[in-house]
Amino acid sequence: MKTALVHYWLVNMRGGEKVLQQLASMYSDAPIYTHVLDRSVLPSDLRNREFRTTFIQRLPGAKHHYQKYLPLMPLALEELDMRGFELVISSESGPAKGVIVSPSATHICYCHSPMRYIWDMYHDYKARVKLPVRLAMGPLCHYLRMWDQSSSVRVDQFVANSRFVAERIRSVYGRSSEVIAPPVRVTEFAPVESKDDYYLFFGELVAYKRADLAIEAFRASGRQLVVAGKGDQLIQLRKTAPPNVRFVGSLSHHELKSLLAKAKALVFPGIEDFGIVPVEAMASGTPVIAYGKGGVLDTIIPDRTGVLFTEQSVASLNAAIDRFEAMIPGITMEALRDRAAAYAPEHFERKFRSIQSEVCQAKLSHPSFLP
Repeated sequence: MKTALVHYWLVNMRGGEKVLQQLASMYSDAPIYTHVLDRSVLPSDLRNREFRTTFIQRLPGAKHHYQKYLPLMPLALEELDMRGFELVISSESGPAKGVIVSPSATHICYCHSPMRYIWDMYHDYKARVKLPVRLAMGPLCHYLRMWDQSSSVRVDQFVANSRFVAERIRSVYGRSSEVIAPPVRVTEFAPVESKDDYYLFFGELVAYKRADLAIEAFRASGRQLVVAGKGDQLIQLRKTAPPNVRFVGSLSHHELKSLLAKAKALVFPGIEDFGIVPVEAMASGTPVIAYGKGGVLDTIIPDRTGVLFTEQSVASLNAAIDRFEAMIPGITMEALRDRAAAYAPEHFERKFRSIQSEVCQAKLSHPSFLP
């Protein structure tokens, strides 16, 4: 089938881009459509693919300020000429699913999350911006919500990356979805013979990741915490952190693998739609201490591959760490590695192709097939 891939923007390599990387390897002849492209950040297997960008790419400063052009992205998507494609796969977290495809084409949307900044985290984002932007956000996001909901009917089949996101798709779009976990390159990670005496927080240092909660918990306990990553909160967090919290900034892939493998446990106090890092930690033979909400409910097996805590509070997190330290001998390397192996790319490919086949067959058998 003549296939096209659509991704919101390609200016970094995070979880959504790793899913696109796997889709691109599965559909090797498919052009990739995106609003904004920065080839310099892409791995070699993506860098030389055929890309087609929307007019957003040509706007001033688009590579760095693409989010400021969000209100124009619905129009940009609808201006793309998708005629001739029999299969369109959109990768949605920013605007991507709103392309207009031929009536006979099949459109599958792999949804990492409905756009957080206009739905469940709208008020969080609004509270952090300056007054002029705050005044503009109300009417602009109102328009984007209407377009986002109306464009959801253009999708034949939604695929969610977790049960948590599947529920959000149902709530926002009124649509059911299949759940396929993202592919994780688990074979790139390996355990080490002995652990060092530190816990690890790894992720972008932004509000919803809750690095602040991890730091305050370790301030109270005195245990050693390593914080890896950068983001808007880095300067403030570093300025106020206690001596037992060490910041290491951005890491190479090799450095990350070593840090994950040697940590006693990964501390994961935020709410993620899926959360690839906990799976990478388990592949490294490292248990996970996580807030028990979001995608970790799909990946972590309580008391076998980690510990879940029930409140985003210092007391709850430290109680979970105490519980973890008491049960360390009961968490085996075999259980961790077996759990991580369930998210290997081959499982993603098998499940995705199965759903593609079912949806395409349904549309072929019933030309009037509707979502």
